[in-house]
Amino acid sequence: MTTEGTSANEALRARVAALRRDATKELASAGGTDQLEGWRVKYLGRRQGTLTALMKELGTLAPAERRALGAEANPLRLELEAAFDARKQAMETRAQAGAAATKPLDVTLPGRAPTLGKLHPTTLVLREITSAFASLGFQVMEGPEVEWDSYNFEALNIPQDHPARDMWDTIWIDYTDPDKSGGRPMLLRTHTSPMQIRIMERTRPPIRAIVPGRVYRYEAMDATHESSFFQVEGLAVDEQLTFAHLKGCLFEFAKRLFGPQRQVRFRCDYFPFVEPGVDLSIDCFACAQDAAKRPGCRVCKQTGWIEIMGAGMVHPQVLRRVNIDPERYAGFAFGLGVERIAMLKYGIEDIRLFYANDLRFLRQF
Repeated sequence: MTTEGTSANEALRARVAALRRDATKELASAGGTDQLEGWRVKYLGRRQGTLTALMKELGTLAPAERRALGAEANPLRLELEAAFDARKQAMETRAQAGAAATKPLDVTLPGRAPTLGKLHPTTLVLREITSAFASLGFQVMEGPEVEWDSYNFEALNIPQDHPARDMWDTIWIDYTDPDKSGGRPMLLRTHTSPMQIRIMERTRPPIRAIVPGRVYRYEAMDATHESSFFQVEGLAVDEQLTFAHLKGCLFEFAKRLFGPQRQVRFRCDYFPFVEPGVDLSIDCFACAQDAAKRPGCRVCKQTGWIEIMGAGMVHPQVLRRVNIDPERYAGFAFGLGVERIAMLKYGIEDIRLFYANDLRFLRQF
Protein backbone atom coordinates (compact mmCIF):
# COMPACT_ATOMS: atom_id res chain seq x y z
CA MET A 1 0.00 0.00 0.00
CA THR A 2 1.33 3.42 -0.93
CA THR A 3 1.83 6.23 1.53
CA GLU A 4 -0.90 8.17 -0.28
CA GLY A 5 -3.33 5.25 0.10
CA THR A 6 -2.45 4.86 3.77
CA SER A 7 -3.15 8.51 4.40
CA ALA A 8 -6.57 8.22 2.67
CA ASN A 9 -7.51 5.23 4.82
CA GLU A 10 -6.45 6.97 7.99
CA ALA A 11 -8.50 10.00 6.99
CA LEU A 12 -11.61 7.85 6.48
CA ARG A 13 -11.05 6.13 9.83
CA ALA A 14 -10.78 9.53 11.46
CA ARG A 15 -14.06 10.58 9.83
CA VAL A 16 -15.77 7.44 11.14
CA ALA A 17 -14.57 8.16 14.67
CA ALA A 18 -15.60 11.83 14.42
CA LEU A 19 -19.01 10.82 13.05
CA ARG A 20 -19.60 8.46 15.96
CA ARG A 21 -18.61 11.13 18.46
CA ASP A 22 -20.67 13.95 16.94
CA ALA A 23 -23.78 11.79 16.34
CA THR A 24 -23.76 10.44 19.89
CA LYS A 25 -23.38 13.93 21.36
CA GLU A 26 -26.19 15.45 19.27
CA LEU A 27 -28.52 12.54 19.94
CA ALA A 28 -28.10 12.97 23.69
CA SER A 29 -28.98 16.65 23.42
CA ALA A 30 -32.08 16.17 21.22
CA GLY A 31 -34.93 17.64 23.26
CA GLY A 32 -38.06 16.73 21.30
CA THR A 33 -39.49 14.58 18.58
CA ASP A 34 -38.80 17.18 15.89
CA GLN A 35 -35.13 17.40 16.86
CA LEU A 36 -34.95 13.63 17.04
CA GLU A 37 -36.33 13.29 13.51
CA GLY A 38 -33.90 15.95 12.29
CA TRP A 39 -31.02 13.95 13.78
CA ARG A 40 -32.19 10.81 12.00
CA VAL A 41 -32.35 12.55 8.62
CA LYS A 42 -28.95 14.20 9.15
CA TYR A 43 -27.05 11.05 10.01
CA LEU A 44 -29.08 8.08 8.77
CA GLY A 45 -31.06 9.57 5.88
CA ARG A 46 -30.94 7.44 2.73
CA ARG A 47 -30.12 10.29 0.37
CA GLN A 48 -28.29 13.03 2.27
CA GLY A 49 -27.36 11.32 5.52
CA THR A 50 -23.75 11.81 6.62
CA LEU A 51 -23.22 8.10 7.25
CA THR A 52 -24.80 7.25 3.87
CA ALA A 53 -22.38 9.59 2.10
CA LEU A 54 -19.45 8.01 3.91
CA MET A 55 -20.55 4.51 2.90
CA LYS A 56 -20.69 5.61 -0.74
CA GLU A 57 -17.05 6.74 -0.58
CA LEU A 58 -15.99 3.27 0.42
CA GLY A 59 -16.89 2.15 -3.08
CA THR A 60 -13.92 4.07 -4.47
CA LEU A 61 -11.38 2.07 -2.45
CA ALA A 62 -9.56 -1.10 -3.37
CA PRO A 63 -11.34 -4.33 -2.28
CA ALA A 64 -9.00 -5.05 0.62
CA GLU A 65 -9.22 -1.51 1.94
CA ARG A 66 -12.98 -1.43 1.42
CA ARG A 67 -13.43 -4.55 3.56
CA ALA A 68 -11.29 -3.14 6.35
CA LEU A 69 -13.08 0.19 6.53
CA GLY A 70 -16.49 -1.41 5.95
CA ALA A 71 -15.92 -3.48 9.07
CA GLU A 72 -15.84 -0.20 11.00
CA ALA A 73 -18.54 1.75 9.14
CA ASN A 74 -21.25 -0.95 9.00
CA PRO A 75 -21.34 -1.57 12.78
CA LEU A 76 -21.58 2.20 13.22
CA ARG A 77 -24.90 2.26 11.32
CA LEU A 78 -26.33 -0.49 13.53
CA GLU A 79 -25.04 1.32 16.61
CA LEU A 80 -26.65 4.63 15.64
CA GLU A 81 -29.96 3.01 14.67
CA ALA A 82 -30.13 1.21 18.04
CA ALA A 83 -29.30 4.46 19.87
CA PHE A 84 -32.02 6.29 17.93
CA ASP A 85 -34.66 3.69 18.79
CA ALA A 86 -33.70 3.74 22.47
CA ARG A 87 -33.84 7.55 22.59
CA LYS A 88 -37.23 7.61 20.86
CA GLN A 89 -38.65 5.04 23.29
CA ALA A 90 -37.34 7.03 26.26
CA MET A 91 -39.02 10.20 24.96
CA GLU A 92 -42.35 8.42 24.48
CA THR A 93 -42.22 6.90 27.96
CA ARG A 94 -41.42 10.28 29.49
CA ALA A 95 -44.28 11.92 27.57
CA GLN A 96 -46.75 9.31 28.77
CA ALA A 97 -45.60 9.71 32.36
CA GLY A 98 -45.98 13.47 32.07
CA ALA A 99 -49.50 13.16 30.71
CA ALA A 100 -50.43 10.83 33.56
CA ALA A 101 -48.99 13.31 36.08
CA THR A 102 -50.96 16.26 34.70
CA LYS A 103 -54.17 14.21 34.46
CA PRO A 104 -54.12 11.84 37.42
CA LEU A 105 -56.54 8.94 37.60
CA ASP A 106 -59.67 9.77 39.56
CA VAL A 107 -60.47 6.54 41.39
CA THR A 108 -63.80 7.96 42.58
CA LEU A 109 -65.26 8.00 39.07
CA PRO A 110 -67.82 5.26 38.36
CA GLY A 111 -66.52 2.36 36.29
CA ARG A 112 -67.52 1.76 32.71
CA ALA A 113 -70.16 -0.90 32.36
CA PRO A 114 -69.25 -3.72 29.97
CA THR A 115 -70.93 -3.56 26.60
CA LEU A 116 -73.67 -6.17 26.28
CA GLY A 117 -74.16 -7.97 23.00
CA LYS A 118 -77.49 -8.24 21.20
CA LEU A 119 -79.17 -10.94 19.21
CA HIS A 120 -78.61 -10.92 15.46
CA PRO A 121 -81.72 -9.90 13.45
CA THR A 122 -81.77 -13.35 11.85
CA THR A 123 -81.82 -14.94 15.30
CA LEU A 124 -84.59 -12.61 16.45
CA VAL A 125 -86.85 -13.53 13.53
CA LEU A 126 -85.93 -17.22 13.76
CA ARG A 127 -87.06 -17.24 17.39
CA GLU A 128 -90.33 -15.58 16.44
CA ILE A 129 -90.96 -18.18 13.75
CA THR A 130 -90.13 -21.20 15.93
CA SER A 131 -92.17 -19.77 18.81
CA ALA A 132 -95.22 -19.32 16.58
CA PHE A 133 -95.09 -22.89 15.25
CA ALA A 134 -94.24 -24.35 18.67
CA SER A 135 -97.47 -22.85 20.01
CA LEU A 136 -99.28 -24.71 17.21
CA GLY A 137 -97.86 -28.05 18.38
CA PHE A 138 -94.72 -28.35 16.20
CA GLN A 139 -91.47 -29.74 17.59
CA VAL A 140 -88.21 -27.97 16.69
CA MET A 141 -85.56 -30.29 15.19
CA GLU A 142 -82.20 -29.81 13.43
CA GLY A 143 -80.29 -31.71 10.76
CA PRO A 144 -76.90 -31.93 9.04
CA GLU A 145 -75.73 -29.13 6.74
CA VAL A 146 -73.58 -31.56 4.73
CA GLU A 147 -76.04 -33.90 3.08
CA TRP A 148 -76.25 -36.91 0.78
CA ASP A 149 -77.67 -36.45 -2.70
CA SER A 150 -80.20 -39.18 -1.94
CA TYR A 151 -81.76 -37.11 0.87
CA ASN A 152 -81.37 -33.68 -0.72
CA PHE A 153 -82.82 -34.64 -4.11
CA GLU A 154 -83.77 -38.24 -4.87
CA ALA A 155 -86.03 -38.96 -1.90
CA LEU A 156 -87.77 -35.62 -2.45
CA ASN A 157 -88.91 -36.52 -5.95
CA ILE A 158 -86.17 -34.50 -7.69
CA PRO A 159 -84.71 -36.72 -10.47
CA GLN A 160 -81.25 -36.58 -12.00
CA ASP A 161 -82.27 -34.26 -14.83
CA HIS A 162 -84.02 -31.69 -12.59
CA PRO A 163 -82.65 -28.11 -12.93
CA ALA A 164 -81.98 -27.94 -9.17
CA ARG A 165 -79.08 -30.35 -9.70
CA ASP A 166 -77.30 -27.99 -12.05
CA MET A 167 -73.77 -27.12 -10.91
CA TRP A 168 -74.69 -23.43 -10.81
CA ASP A 169 -77.28 -24.03 -8.07
CA THR A 170 -75.60 -26.67 -5.90
CA ILE A 171 -72.27 -26.78 -4.07
CA TRP A 172 -71.06 -30.37 -4.49
CA ILE A 173 -68.43 -32.05 -2.34
CA ASP A 174 -65.79 -34.35 -3.81
CA TYR A 175 -66.22 -37.48 -1.69
CA THR A 176 -65.95 -41.20 -2.33
CA ASP A 177 -67.69 -43.59 0.05
CA PRO A 178 -65.46 -46.67 0.50
CA ASP A 179 -68.55 -48.80 1.24
CA LYS A 180 -70.25 -47.95 -2.06
CA SER A 181 -68.82 -48.74 -5.47
CA GLY A 182 -68.52 -45.51 -7.41
CA GLY A 183 -69.15 -43.39 -4.32
CA ARG A 184 -72.23 -41.46 -3.14
CA PRO A 185 -72.70 -37.82 -4.18
CA MET A 186 -72.41 -35.40 -1.25
CA LEU A 187 -73.24 -31.69 -1.14
CA LEU A 188 -73.97 -28.71 1.07
CA ARG A 189 -77.74 -28.90 1.47
CA THR A 190 -79.64 -26.54 -0.80
CA HIS A 191 -82.73 -26.53 1.45
CA THR A 192 -83.82 -27.90 4.81
CA SER A 193 -86.29 -30.27 3.12
CA PRO A 194 -84.00 -33.36 3.43
CA MET A 195 -84.99 -33.45 7.09
CA GLN A 196 -88.52 -34.38 5.97
CA ILE A 197 -87.11 -37.75 4.90
CA ARG A 198 -84.86 -38.19 7.94
CA ILE A 199 -87.73 -37.44 10.32
CA MET A 200 -90.18 -39.79 8.59
CA GLU A 201 -87.55 -42.57 8.44
CA ARG A 202 -87.21 -42.74 12.22
CA THR A 203 -90.58 -41.42 13.40
CA ARG A 204 -94.00 -42.89 12.80
CA PRO A 205 -97.04 -40.61 12.42
CA PRO A 206 -98.40 -38.45 13.89
CA ILE A 207 -95.54 -36.03 13.06
CA ARG A 208 -95.40 -32.28 13.57
CA ALA A 209 -91.93 -30.78 13.23
CA ILE A 210 -90.14 -27.67 12.02
CA VAL A 211 -86.48 -27.62 11.01
CA PRO A 212 -84.53 -24.34 11.14
CA GLY A 213 -81.04 -24.27 9.67
CA ARG A 214 -78.49 -22.84 7.27
CA VAL A 215 -78.57 -23.77 3.59
CA TYR A 216 -76.19 -23.11 0.72
CA ARG A 217 -76.58 -22.13 -2.93
CA TYR A 218 -74.03 -21.41 -5.64
CA GLU A 219 -75.41 -17.90 -6.17
CA ALA A 220 -74.19 -14.64 -7.65
CA MET A 221 -74.69 -12.43 -4.58
CA ASP A 222 -76.73 -9.26 -4.90
CA ALA A 223 -79.31 -7.33 -2.88
CA THR A 224 -81.73 -10.29 -2.86
CA HIS A 225 -79.42 -13.34 -3.18
CA GLU A 226 -76.84 -14.83 -0.81
CA SER A 227 -74.79 -18.01 -1.07
CA SER A 228 -75.61 -18.94 2.53
CA PHE A 229 -78.84 -18.17 4.39
CA PHE A 230 -81.38 -19.66 6.81
CA GLN A 231 -84.56 -21.58 6.09
CA VAL A 232 -87.30 -23.12 8.21
CA GLU A 233 -88.88 -26.35 6.97
CA GLY A 234 -92.19 -27.60 8.35
CA LEU A 235 -93.75 -31.06 8.18
CA ALA A 236 -96.98 -32.59 9.48
CA VAL A 237 -98.08 -36.19 8.81
CA ASP A 238 -101.19 -37.77 10.29
CA GLU A 239 -104.40 -39.54 9.43
CA GLN A 240 -107.09 -37.46 7.71
CA LEU A 241 -104.90 -34.34 7.27
CA THR A 242 -106.31 -32.14 4.51
CA PHE A 243 -105.45 -29.04 2.58
CA ALA A 244 -107.72 -27.14 4.96
CA HIS A 245 -105.40 -28.02 7.86
CA LEU A 246 -102.42 -26.62 5.92
CA LYS A 247 -104.32 -23.45 5.09
CA GLY A 248 -105.51 -22.90 8.65
CA CYS A 249 -102.04 -23.52 10.11
CA LEU A 250 -100.23 -21.12 7.78
CA PHE A 251 -102.92 -18.43 7.97
CA GLU A 252 -102.58 -18.46 11.75
CA PHE A 253 -98.78 -18.29 11.50
CA ALA A 254 -98.86 -15.32 9.08
CA LYS A 255 -101.18 -13.34 11.33
CA ARG A 256 -99.09 -14.06 14.43
CA LEU A 257 -95.90 -12.94 12.72
CA PHE A 258 -97.18 -9.94 10.75
CA GLY A 259 -100.24 -8.89 12.74
CA PRO A 260 -103.93 -9.94 12.86
CA GLN A 261 -104.89 -7.25 10.32
CA ARG A 262 -102.95 -8.93 7.50
CA GLN A 263 -104.82 -10.45 4.57
CA VAL A 264 -103.53 -13.86 3.40
CA ARG A 265 -103.64 -15.46 -0.05
CA PHE A 266 -103.06 -19.02 -1.29
CA ARG A 267 -102.12 -19.48 -4.95
CA CYS A 268 -101.16 -22.61 -6.90
CA ASP A 269 -97.44 -23.20 -7.38
CA TYR A 270 -95.14 -26.14 -8.22
CA PHE A 271 -92.69 -27.96 -5.94
CA PRO A 272 -91.50 -31.50 -6.79
CA PHE A 273 -92.15 -33.00 -3.36
CA VAL A 274 -95.69 -31.68 -2.77
CA GLU A 275 -98.94 -32.12 -4.70
CA PRO A 276 -100.76 -29.80 -4.91
CA GLY A 277 -98.32 -26.98 -4.22
CA VAL A 278 -99.08 -23.39 -3.24
CA ASP A 279 -97.37 -20.16 -2.35
CA LEU A 280 -98.52 -18.16 0.66
CA SER A 281 -98.65 -14.38 0.30
CA ILE A 282 -99.69 -11.52 2.57
CA ASP A 283 -101.11 -8.20 1.48
CA CYS A 284 -98.41 -5.56 1.09
CA PHE A 285 -98.13 -3.61 4.35
CA ALA A 286 -96.19 -0.87 2.54
CA CYS A 287 -99.09 0.19 0.32
CA ALA A 288 -102.17 -1.44 1.86
CA GLN A 289 -102.92 1.67 3.95
CA ASP A 290 -102.36 4.11 1.11
CA ALA A 291 -105.26 4.30 -1.32
CA ALA A 292 -103.18 6.36 -3.74
CA LYS A 293 -100.69 3.49 -4.10
CA ARG A 294 -103.15 0.59 -4.05
CA PRO A 295 -102.68 -1.84 -5.57
CA GLY A 296 -98.93 -2.12 -5.73
CA CYS A 297 -95.69 -0.37 -4.85
CA ARG A 298 -91.97 -1.02 -5.15
CA VAL A 299 -91.98 -3.45 -2.21
CA CYS A 300 -94.64 -5.76 -3.70
CA LYS A 301 -93.60 -5.11 -7.32
CA GLN A 302 -96.92 -3.46 -8.18
CA THR A 303 -98.98 -6.57 -7.29
CA GLY A 304 -100.31 -5.69 -3.83
CA TRP A 305 -99.09 -9.06 -2.46
CA ILE A 306 -95.79 -10.30 -0.95
CA GLU A 307 -94.92 -14.00 -1.13
CA ILE A 308 -93.50 -15.33 2.15
CA MET A 309 -93.32 -19.12 1.70
CA GLY A 310 -94.02 -22.19 -0.42
CA ALA A 311 -96.11 -25.10 0.81
CA GLY A 312 -98.27 -28.05 -0.24
CA MET A 313 -99.49 -31.55 0.51
CA VAL A 314 -96.69 -34.13 0.77
CA HIS A 315 -96.40 -36.07 -2.49
CA PRO A 316 -97.61 -39.70 -2.13
CA GLN A 317 -94.38 -40.93 -3.72
CA VAL A 318 -92.36 -39.22 -0.98
CA LEU A 319 -94.43 -41.03 1.66
CA ARG A 320 -93.92 -44.37 -0.07
CA ARG A 321 -90.13 -43.90 -0.05
CA VAL A 322 -90.16 -43.88 3.76
CA ASN A 323 -92.68 -46.75 4.05
CA ILE A 324 -95.65 -44.59 5.07
CA ASP A 325 -98.91 -45.69 3.45
CA PRO A 326 -100.35 -42.71 1.48
CA GLU A 327 -103.75 -44.41 1.50
CA ARG A 328 -103.88 -44.10 5.28
CA TYR A 329 -101.76 -41.04 6.01
CA ALA A 330 -101.49 -37.59 4.48
CA GLY A 331 -99.10 -34.77 5.20
CA PHE A 332 -98.34 -31.17 4.43
CA ALA A 333 -95.00 -29.35 4.24
CA PHE A 334 -93.86 -25.75 3.97
CA GLY A 335 -90.62 -23.79 3.79
CA LEU A 336 -89.62 -20.15 4.19
CA GLY A 337 -86.46 -18.04 4.16
CA VAL A 338 -85.68 -16.41 7.50
CA GLU A 339 -83.76 -13.46 6.06
CA ARG A 340 -86.63 -12.72 3.67
CA ILE A 341 -89.05 -12.51 6.60
CA ALA A 342 -86.60 -10.26 8.46
CA MET A 343 -86.26 -7.99 5.43
CA LEU A 344 -90.04 -7.62 5.29
CA LYS A 345 -90.49 -7.03 9.03
CA TYR A 346 -87.67 -4.51 9.40
CA GLY A 347 -87.67 -2.86 5.96
CA ILE A 348 -84.17 -4.11 5.05
CA GLU A 349 -83.43 -3.71 1.34
CA ASP A 350 -80.16 -5.65 0.98
CA ILE A 351 -79.72 -9.24 2.23
CA ARG A 352 -75.94 -8.83 2.26
CA LEU A 353 -76.23 -6.52 5.29
CA PHE A 354 -77.09 -9.50 7.52
CA TYR A 355 -73.58 -10.98 7.30
CA ALA A 356 -71.41 -7.92 6.54
CA ASN A 357 -70.71 -7.55 10.32
CA ASP A 358 -71.32 -3.80 10.21
CA LEU A 359 -72.07 -2.75 13.80
CA ARG A 360 -73.97 0.32 12.59
CA PHE A 361 -76.50 -2.04 11.03
CA LEU A 362 -76.57 -4.67 13.79
CA ARG A 363 -77.02 -2.14 16.66
CA GLN A 364 -80.43 -1.19 15.24
CA PHE A 365 -81.86 -4.47 16.48
